[in-house]
Amino acid sequence: MQDKTEIAEKISLKYEHPLSPGDLESFASILQCKELSKGELFLKDGQVSKYIQYVDKGLVRQFYYKNGRDVTEHFTCENNVAVCIESFFRQEPTRLLIEALESTVLYCIPYNEIEVLSFHKPEVGILYRRFLEATLILSQQKADSWRFESVRERYERFIKEYPQAAKRAPIAHIASYLLMTPESLSRVRSGQW
Repeated sequence: MQDKTEIAEKISLKYEHPLSPGDLESFASILQCKELSKGELFLKDGQVSKYIQYVDKGLVRQFYYKNGRDVTEHFTCENNVAVCIESFFRQEPTRLLIEALESTVLYCIPYNEIEVLSFHKPEVGILYRRFLEATLILSQQKADSWRFESVRERYERFIKEYPQAAKRAPIAHIASYLLMTPESLSRVRSGQW
């Protein structure tokens, strides 16, 4: 487990908003470390998303159930944040689940504490906005990909933008993320599509 100040600094640098030493310490003080085993759920259907999760080590996916099948919505690996954004902002139950696909270390940013800290420390508030903006942009890009790109283009975008997830996630989860069957994904990967 790393020092929380180091993690806070990694987050601030990732989202291009370095904090002063005092603001960094304040931000670090609200971080909560959570270790997950492979297959462990961090968030279940019906729970309220009370945290933004920064992935320090490992890989997680957000998914939901539709017609008895699970559908992967997002992958998040090291040095990125995951959040069920609607549940987080509204503090209402989610239909999404978050699962560790391998041994994972998360640093959790609690909703109530980041809201209060952002009010008292405006620079932390700007950082908070930056990683929420990144999450919203990512969701919009995925929606645009589904609407406007061919199956092959979606796959090529995925391996370019998520090279670690492409190497480490199970094929079935990658296929569901791309809205195709594992068999279709195999054809795309072999150039038959």
